Amino acid sequence: MRVRTDQAWALRPAAPADLEDIVELRAVVMRPDLVRLGRYDEHRVRQRMRDSYAPEHTSVIVVDGRFAGSVTLRPYEDGRCLESFFLDEALQGRGIGSGVLRLLLARTDAEGVPVRLNVLRGSAARRLYERHGFVTEREDPVDVFMIRRPEPAA
Repeated sequence: MRVRTDQAWALRPAAPADLEDIVELRAVVMRPDLVRLGRYDEHRVRQRMRDSYAPEHTSVIVVDGRFAGSVTLRPYEDGRCLESFFLDEALQGRGIGSGVLRLLLARTDAEGVPVRLNVLRGSAARRLYERHGFVTEREDPVDVFMIRRPEPAA
């Protein structure tokens, strides 16, 4: 378990039983950006998570012993794809997301592989990714597609 800004957090492997907690968190966390983009659909936001859930590549973020979020790091092309990175809104801004991201990126750096992701245009999460070395590859009217190349070993 790691400690960041007075919050004890850990990652544990996801299980099929975690799906509905992740689905509901996704709907809450993504709603403001999807509404802003005119793309919010109460059913679709949940169904897309149900359709793409891959517990074998997903970790659950646990804070103080409770479900607090999720993150998926799926094999993709020549590296990994970071998906479904959600953290309870009450816990955002406390360094937990940065800590989780640092841990995952240390793993991909050790493997020497790039990490790709997409983030909704205008999302505050984009700043988090940029702080951790992600750069924009391309954009469309809804998404920003980003990549982070592995950092060389020290």
